[in-house]
Amino acid sequence: MQEIATNVYIEDQYPGITLGAVCLPRGLIQIDAPPFLEDGRSWRASLLGLGGGSERVLINLDAHPDRTLGARSMECTTIVHEKTAHIFRNRPSLLKGQGDDSGSEWETVPNLSNLRWATPEIVFSHQMALEWGETSVLLEHKPGSRAGAIWVTLPGYKVVFVGDAIVKQQPPFLAHANLPVWIEALEDLLSDNYRGFTVVSGRGGTCATVTIRNQLDFLIEVRKELDKLTSRKASLDAVDKLVEPLLAHFKYPASRQDQYAQRLRYGLRNCYSRNFSAASKEEE
Repeated sequence: MQEIATNVYIEDQYPGITLGAVCLPRGLIQIDAPPFLEDGRSWRASLLGLGGGSERVLINLDAHPDRTLGARSMECTTIVHEKTAHIFRNRPSLLKGQGDDSGSEWETVPNLSNLRWATPEIVFSHQMALEWGETSVLLEHKPGSRAGAIWVTLPGYKVVFVGDAIVKQQPPFLAHANLPVWIEALEDLLSDNYRGFTVVSGRGGTCATVTIRNQLDFLIEVRKELDKLTSRKASLDAVDKLVEPLLAHFKYPASRQDQYAQRLRYGLRNCYSRNFSAASKEEE
């Protein structure tokens, strides 16, 4: 566990995601949960030594299974955006079998099934603040990487958790992306509004400015390439030709090649299908 500001901690030893914890006089604010039960127990044990008040809440930054599968094991009140809550309401109560082969971390675990999703207790639409002492914790809707994605900002500590808006040295998840909104959010992150802030990626820990710029440049290129295909009314199979050149933007272990290629392929196909459908409707 790493302390990145006074009483603000991150942990990236668990599969897939970076976890956060903020220890305040009223209690502990947890940001995302490890995806697997045994990791959840380990994380909870690590948090016991942080002190603070007795209250506990968990904030899920979006609906991705990598960060929500283990929410129930945290045994505390869960806060999500209303669009994330909608996804939870429409999921089966139990996870059954593997997923859509989306290149997610949880899909790499064999025989993972019969896990029960947590039901969020607190839901908000645009913005929410937790006042648990002298420091405000601000939750803001940032629907770029996913419709129900949020950022958690601690203005007093100049720390912001941005979830999958930024991932380090791996391709982002594009299947549910709103690329123009996502690009605008990263441009804002590079502006004076966040000058001096520590930016915490949802996968990879703290981010340097160059990491944010690289993510922004990548998304701009993805948008440009998908717009080209849309203007040509290209088939869905044409999207697959983008995978290899786009994957070259990242440095990653060779063992992740197939997983990351599939993540990009799955994301690009879904993103293009929505892009093409929207363009067709506008033409009509």
